[in-house]
Amino acid sequence: MVTGPLLEFAGVHFAYQPERPILTGVDLRVEPGRRLAVVGPNGGGKTTLFRLAAGSLTPRRGHVTIAGSRVRHTRAGLRAVRQQVQLVLQDPDDQLFSASVRQDVSFGPVNLGLPPEQVRRRCDQALAALGVTSVADRPTHLLSYGQRKRVAIAGAVAMRPRLLILDEPTAGLDPVAVEALLSTLDDLHAAGTTVVLSTHDVDLAFRWADTVAVVSGGGVCTVPAAEGLADPRLLAAAYLLPAWAPLVHRLLDRIPGLAGSRPRSAAELAALLTDEPERAT
Repeated sequence: MVTGPLLEFAGVHFAYQPERPILTGVDLRVEPGRRLAVVGPNGGGKTTLFRLAAGSLTPRRGHVTIAGSRVRHTRAGLRAVRQQVQLVLQDPDDQLFSASVRQDVSFGPVNLGLPPEQVRRRCDQALAALGVTSVADRPTHLLSYGQRKRVAIAGAVAMRPRLLILDEPTAGLDPVAVEALLSTLDDLHAAGTTVVLSTHDVDLAFRWADTVAVVSGGGVCTVPAAEGLADPRLLAAAYLLPAWAPLVHRLLDRIPGLAGSRPRSAAELAALLTDEPERAT
């Protein structure tokens, strides 16, 4: 049972080249059960932040803590991290390498040394959770882009991490696939997995997240999503525009019978306005 933050950055600095720092003095806390969206410009440090959280990179200064234990960049230390944190990269082809979907999703549990029956059970459950059971025996290179994304996430889910980190999970997906993925993330969240994702879509972040981390200028500012994604000054520093929903909420507050309504998506707004004449009668 985690009583403190599940993930914590304390004064983390990182640079690929000493004269060009990417992150400078980052402090960040992710509490268990939170939905955190990370937003910021291309090249601003979002993926670097995620790789540090997963132990793939080592801070130049500061440290990263997972469930109260400082990340150690030893074989045993990284093995411990990967049993609790899984990172899924933006391009699924960076992670899929096995001959078939089932083999790919099973890779992590097999390398944990789990018994075959437990590996099979984890694999089947992850495939079902991501809706890719029907392609379990198909070669990964014959899948659609959206299917490959789901398989990559299934491989992470099969590890049963406490923290699942997704780098631009909706990039390149059509609207139907985005909705299906968000529904899956809701299910994972309900089952106890803390989910962090990055996105350039501030409207999606507003709809999905309860907390947002804005990455810009080497720093990270963490605020409630409803506050941060309506703040033009904060978002301008990250080359982003405010989400539409907070403006709509203010407009709805001026309409008798709709004051206090807080639709978070276009579908919710459409449903609200469709029902509005009935409330007025």
